[in-house]
Amino acid sequence: MVEFDEIGPEKIFEVYHPKTGMHGFVVIDSLARGPGKGGIRMTPSVSVEEVSKLARVMTWKCSLADLPFGGAKSGIIADDKSISKKEKKELVEEFAKALKLISPSMYIAAPDMNTSEQEMEWFAKANGNKKSCTGKPKKMGGLPHELGSTGFGVYHATLVALKHKKMNVKSTTVAIEGFGNVGWFAAKFLSEHGAKLVAVSDSSGVIYNKDGLNFKELAMVKKEKGRVTDYQDGTRIPSRDIIGLEVDVLITAAIPDLISPGDVDNIKAKIIVEGSNIPMTHETEELLTKKGILIIPDFVANAGGVISSYAEHKGFSEKKMFELVEEKITKNTSIVLKNLDKHENCVRCSALTIARDRVRKVCKVCRL
Repeated sequence: MVEFDEIGPEKIFEVYHPKTGMHGFVVIDSLARGPGKGGIRMTPSVSVEEVSKLARVMTWKCSLADLPFGGAKSGIIADDKSISKKEKKELVEEFAKALKLISPSMYIAAPDMNTSEQEMEWFAKANGNKKSCTGKPKKMGGLPHELGSTGFGVYHATLVALKHKKMNVKSTTVAIEGFGNVGWFAAKFLSEHGAKLVAVSDSSGVIYNKDGLNFKELAMVKKEKGRVTDYQDGTRIPSRDIIGLEVDVLITAAIPDLISPGDVDNIKAKIIVEGSNIPMTHETEELLTKKGILIIPDFVANAGGVISSYAEHKGFSEKKMFELVEEKITKNTSIVLKNLDKHENCVRCSALTIARDRVRKVCKVCRL
């Protein structure tokens, strides 16, 4: 029998606009549970292959979160750093116009790499339908990801993981790779809950203090100077070295493919929570699991963003959105960990089984 994972995306749409040079595509991995949900990634190197992998993750993420969405992702090939705001606006608008035939009926967009609430405003207006995307500004009835829904979800996934390992959050040390939206909010909520934040990284490097970092001071330094390494009370080390620090919890919140098989022997964390998408391969996860490290996979831990998208799509309030993120992340992470014995302690295996079963129940095209 052919497993669902072996089947390619249901649909791939590629669009062009010669005058502006817009070249983009949408990969719809699955429509089984509803319209495909996924963000718009804008980079010079974004490809159908890259977006296809992310769209598959979105299928599992939406399914595990028990949302009425399928999985999708899209990309616009452009260098966000070398074009003007006007040029970027034109690219997003032409992309939105080109997708009118499928958005929002088959595809609902959202922010992703180098797109935010501003781009979602442009997209919705050019598309002509507010339902065509989520993550819009508040003035449009949106619940922008800048509110911290993904980081809030990562925080709750971490709490469940700590409970599973019978570890007290107030005596837990945490390192967070990446201090953007996801890492910033995960750090904020964990610090407020009593965890000791000992290391944070960004592109400038890592700031590390085994006695703990002051989150409020660190956040102020990042905002004013743009680099965590300008925080004074700590040691500065190279960015990648954060993965080898002796901490209880390592949260990945930035770059993909962060941890390779060659890093496995250097990892000292007891728990790794994947706040970023695809921070390592499944094979690397398996090697770390054999070491006794508990890994909360990306589509389990960072589903707060898509849950927020669902809340916006339904017209829920900000308060209701945060309640929904806490409820769903806590419930689903707990269910996944409860079933670990059936899957040789492989958290991803447990989570995928649940997500696949939910898709298969409504899937009319899967050859299972």
